[in-house]
This record gives sequence, C-alpha cells and structure tokens, in this order.
Amino acid sequence: MTEEAQGRDDEETAGQEAIDEEVRARQALSRDDHARDALTGTAGPRRRRRRERPVVPEPEFTSYYGRPVLKAPVWKALDIAGYLFLGGLAGGSSVLAAGAEVTGRPHLARGARIGAAGAIAVSMVALVHDLGRPGRFVNMLRVLKWTSPMSVGSWLLSAYAPAAGVAAVSAATGRLPRIGTAGAMAAAVAGPAVAAYTGVLIADTAVPGWHEAHRELPYLFVSSAAAAGGGLGLLVAPLEETTPARRLGVAGGAAELLVARFMRARMGVVAEAYETGRARVLMRAAEALTGTGAVAAALGWRSRWVSAAAGAALLAGSALTRFGVFEAGMISSSDPKYTVIPQRDRLHPR
Repeated sequence: MTEEAQGRDDEETAGQEAIDEEVRARQALSRDDHARDALTGTAGPRRRRRRERPVVPEPEFTSYYGRPVLKAPVWKALDIAGYLFLGGLAGGSSVLAAGAEVTGRPHLARGARIGAAGAIAVSMVALVHDLGRPGRFVNMLRVLKWTSPMSVGSWLLSAYAPAAGVAAVSAATGRLPRIGTAGAMAAAVAGPAVAAYTGVLIADTAVPGWHEAHRELPYLFVSSAAAAGGGLGLLVAPLEETTPARRLGVAGGAAELLVARFMRARMGVVAEAYETGRARVLMRAAEALTGTGAVAAALGWRSRWVSAAAGAALLAGSALTRFGVFEAGMISSSDPKYTVIPQRDRLHPR
C-alpha cells in the first residue's frame, strides 16, 4: 500500500471516528435537548451556553435631514402660557371668593371676585389672540364632545366667565347682591374644573414634555391655581381678613412643589427637558418664589407688608410654573430622543 492510500485511509478513519463521537453525544442528550437543538440550531450544551456578541451598535437619535420627529407647536408663550396661568388664577380666586362670602369677609370676597373676572377676561383675550379671530372660539361651541379636552374646556369657559362677570359687577357696584352671590357660587363650582382642564388639554397632545406628564399636570395646575388665588387674596384683602387666603396659598404652594418634584421623578428621560435651557431657569425660579411665598405667608400673619410680599411671590411663582412647563414642552418637541425612548420603553413590557 502506498503512502497516499495510507493517508486516505487514516483520514476516513478519523472522519468516521468523529461521526461516531457526534452520534454518541447526541444519543446521550435528552429529548428536551434535542427539541431545543432543533429550534435553536445549536450542536450541543457547550454551544448553547455561548453568548452571542452584539454586532449592531446602540442607535443614535437623529432626525431625517436634521428635522425633528415632531412638528413643534406654533403657540406663542405669552398667549398660551399666559392663558394657562390666568385661567388657573381665575378658578382659584373664585373658590376663595365663595369661601370669603360664606365666612363673612366682604373685602376679601370683593377683591377675589373682581380678580377672578379680570383674570378670565384677559385669559380669553389671549386665547382668541392665539386663535386669530373670535369666530374660531364660537365654532368650538357648535358641539360638545366629552372625549375632547378642547371642546369641554370651551363649554366650561362659556359657563364660568358669565358667572364670574356677574359676581364681579355686583361686588363692584353693590347692586343685585343676591344675583351676585349666586354668580359667585356658580363660579366657585366651575373654578376647579377651569383650573384643571388646561393641564388635561396640553397633556392630550403629542408633545413629550406634556404628554409624559399627563398624570400630574392637572394636579400641578390645580395646586398652582390655589397658590395664585391665595396670593391674590393676600394682596387685596386687609390683614384681618386674610386667613383663608393665607391657608389656601400655603396649601397650594406646598402641593405645587411636591407635585412638580414627583412629576419630574416619574417622567424618566423626558424630565431632562425641564432641566434644560430656559425651562430650567423658569422652573427653578418658580420653585424659589413659591417656596418663599408659602413660608412668608405662614409666618407673616402679623405684618401687612410681609403678607403682601408673600402674595406677590405666590402669584409670580404660579405664573413661572406655567411658562416653565410651556418651555419644557417646546424643548422636548425639538429633540428626537424624547419621542423615541419613551415609545421604546413602553414596548419592552409588552
């Protein structure tokens, strides 16, 4: 036998031995292992335990031709953020006016009534200015759609504004006191809804900075409205009648700070929009003013000047909260990651 034939025989023998070894290894496997091999395409336990190395890099959140994923809202900050703040101020002031009326504090009731009517009037002017013409607001009243925050809010404003106006005119002129009291009570019933619906309204959009906060925004706006209403009461009422306003301002300010912190803690990566640029400055200033105003309102019950300063701080803090939330929404709509990451995170549990 030649050396070449001997080499071929050795190769065939080695190949047959390898095949026999593979057959014996597979026979030793259990039925479950065979099933897993058929599904995964592995050759045995050792290969099954081997972890695959990732070959796809982490995605970078860029946009098509430099464009954002979402089209940013065309709303103007002065119109919409001002509308959000003034609507909340009106709702909180109406609740305070009703409480002052019931407890026999005429100066506080008068100032809160007039303040509520003035705030809702200016807020509707800001809304109509953003819409472009008054007819567009009237068109929203053609139907009432319970699933649309805009539709419900339009009807709320249409019911609340006349009641607040009647209460303010009666308080300013001293005429028709019973009708004025009825208007004040009706405005107090609708006031919390007017303060809360704006939070539902902006959270119902696709803007990540607002939509991801949909659980907390109504509570944030109601507590901020209470702080603003209490602040207005501290400004317009004499010292001996400011107790309800003081309590409302302290409670609203404390709740506003707590809800804002909880909201940002729950929002995940989108909370970065509230810590970026102008939104960060506005939100930090709002926290400082609201906290200072609440503390001054609680401790300054003997001083008219301290009470007035506390009221001004609470009002300013409430306004800056609305402007900060508005600005954070605008920031979040311009960065693709605030849209992509929350959607991806919601898909993982499914």
